[in-house]
Amino acid sequence: MLARIFISRPRFAMVISIVLTLAGALAMLALPVEQYPDVTPPEVNVQTRYPGASAEVVAATVAAPLEEEMNGVENMIYMESDCDNQGNYSLTVTFAVGTDLDMCLVKVQNRVSQATPRLPSEVTEQGLSVSSLRSSILGIVSFFS
Repeated sequence: MLARIFISRPRFAMVISIVLTLAGALAMLALPVEQYPDVTPPEVNVQTRYPGASAEVVAATVAAPLEEEMNGVENMIYMESDCDNQGNYSLTVTFAVGTDLDMCLVKVQNRVSQATPRLPSEVTEQGLSVSSLRSSILGIVSFFS
């Protein structure tokens, strides 16, 4: 009985479907993105570059002072570093789940500034970038499932 209305008036059915599609798109924008608790630990990444240095030189002159300063940061679980033969260095510091990411970023930035005088001048001229990482893979999986 209700189907007969939409069969006999196809324009009306199209308008109703367009309105429902637009309402769904607007409702999708208003949905909360992170509705699940944090299950992944927050991470802070420190990157720098030592032009012309090999991986061994980067490990001895850049990685050692930075990692020595990072030891003992409050709520740190572990850290992972990577050097390559192009002079690139990356250090990822992982903190406990539930730790405030902004405070982690400040703590790592303070430790980096303490280690900066012990780094080669080429590295300090290039600059050290400290950035935060948060992987929310659970939200992506639930969104697509």
